[in-house]
Amino acid sequence: MKIGIDLGATKIEYVLLDKNNNEIKRDRVSTPKNYHQTVNLIKDLVNKIQKNKNLKYDLGICHPGAVDTTTGFIKNAHNSTWLNGKNLIMDLKKELNNNILSDNDANCFCLSESFDGSAKNYEIVFGIILGSGCGGGLVINKRIIQGINGLTGEWSLNQAPISEASNLKAGKINDFSNRIEGYLSGKSIEKRFEKKFNKKLKASEIFSNYRKSEKESLFFINEYKDILSRCLVTIITTIDPDAIVFGGGLSNEIDFLDEVKNKTALLIDEPNLKTVFLKPKFGDASGVRGAAILSRQNFTL
Repeated sequence: MKIGIDLGATKIEYVLLDKNNNEIKRDRVSTPKNYHQTVNLIKDLVNKIQKNKNLKYDLGICHPGAVDTTTGFIKNAHNSTWLNGKNLIMDLKKELNNNILSDNDANCFCLSESFDGSAKNYEIVFGIILGSGCGGGLVINKRIIQGINGLTGEWSLNQAPISEASNLKAGKINDFSNRIEGYLSGKSIEKRFEKKFNKKLKASEIFSNYRKSEKESLFFINEYKDILSRCLVTIITTIDPDAIVFGGGLSNEIDFLDEVKNKTALLIDEPNLKTVFLKPKFGDASGVRGAAILSRQNFTL
């Protein structure tokens, strides 16, 4: 048995998988906005799942941000800032005797889909999270590639490759709005739509209006397709993955992956683009499943 925990900004989801990755139990609770309470809640969840105190299931945790390989501290958890500067595994091991591993949420999503999901038949897989935020992860031969700084796959931190974003003023080089995340995430869509049309709509409403051919939303989402395609060029020309899997809540709204792939191929001047664009087999559950699978690739394959 393997336990996976998805430590999100607003919810903590947990899953128990058997030896064949079949789901035995899955549920979610609200995330405390406090580090000490978060550690205690994870401890209580693990003890609740195990029931028998003699059982010690392997535990995998996915979280926003990356882990500094030198210190073990979490960094760049922008939507869960209470995690930054904390050594989550060390603090949990004070409370639990389980084998514990952790990794970035996008890495775990990509691992899940590469291990036995929609990309299981591909060697090099890039996973993209398009939700309230934006992230990415790289898996090769069913192994997460983390990099020396723990930043492999953090594609959304790049500057957006469009002229509007390149006109940076002095002192604005670290402005998040100029990054890929500042154009593709759900929150950025809502902010840019309001700025452009002076209308406050949720991202889901903008996509719904687009499908109804409402003029402003149609223009805006067609622009979004172009920006997404340009951003994908960086991934394909740098990594050249076999497959890209699109996950996250916002990706559920995207029903035009074929169109995005065609645009990307034109931008690269590669008419026979072989990279496969995929939706995830396990949907929103992929991240927490990937957390549980972390132990399979490190302890017992």
